[in-house]
Amino acid sequence: MESGAKSMTKLIDALTARTRFGELMDEVDAGQVRFVVSRRGKAKVVIMSVRDYLTNVVKQPELLTRIQLSAQEAGLNKITETEIDAEIAAYRKTKKK
Repeated sequence: MESGAKSMTKLIDALTARTRFGELMDEVDAGQVRFVVSRRGKAKVVIMSVRDYLTNVVKQPELLTRIQLSAQEAGLNKITETEIDAEIAAYRKTKKK
């Protein structure tokens, strides 16, 4: 979702959200939509994309948000814990010299 773009909010009941959760995730991720999930007629939670959350809720500096989103789109968020530990160990090894 581009910064400043309006998102559409859809109301959905908890049972439908539970049975269609995968579809809702795909819809939220693909477009400018949020879901307000209700139980017994009372709004309980909101389902929104990470992009929407970072842009509109967290209120990080715009540059940081763009960096995080571009890294995610490039697949750089898929590093494993083992790879992270190896990177840290390699860095520490260079600092000891």
